[in-house]
Amino acid sequence: MLIEKVSDAVGGIAKPWQIKRVANAEAEAAKIKAIAQLEITDLEQRALARMVREEGIKQENIEAITAGAIPHLSADAKPEAIPSDWLAHFFEKSRIVSDGEMQMLWSKILAGEANTPNSFRKKTVELVSTIEKSDASLFTKLCSFVWMFVIRPETAIFYSKTTDFYFKQEISF
Repeated sequence: MLIEKVSDAVGGIAKPWQIKRVANAEAEAAKIKAIAQLEITDLEQRALARMVREEGIKQENIEAITAGAIPHLSADAKPEAIPSDWLAHFFEKSRIVSDGEMQMLWSKILAGEANTPNSFRKKTVELVSTIEKSDASLFTKLCSFVWMFVIRPETAIFYSKTTDFYFKQEISF
């Protein structure tokens, strides 16, 4: 405003200087914007590279679990009968599992669902996704104490919880 007022008063002597000053300020602002955009682009490129790596690992996990399920399929398996939403949920939860033993657990669940559709609920998949490898190992040990009876097909028989037998198996209540 002052420059315009002075320029009007002295006949426009300061006007060219003002134009140059505004142009320089606009050029500097454009330069700052361009640099900021390059920084954002660099950040976005790093994020994209990370996402591609993570998705590659997840894809490897999905393929390993699927390949591991094949030997467990029965001759009359019906993988086409697996509900699409169940399968999507299954892979959403299992794709982050990279441990071979845990992948085998997931493979057996997938094969079990293909062998007998609707035999594993989404809740089961959800529960398995929260189990640590050490917990899965303990549960497997505990299940080795299940006896098969004619009257009750699967019955767990436990000794007294103070028995050293369980502690030797590293199972505690």
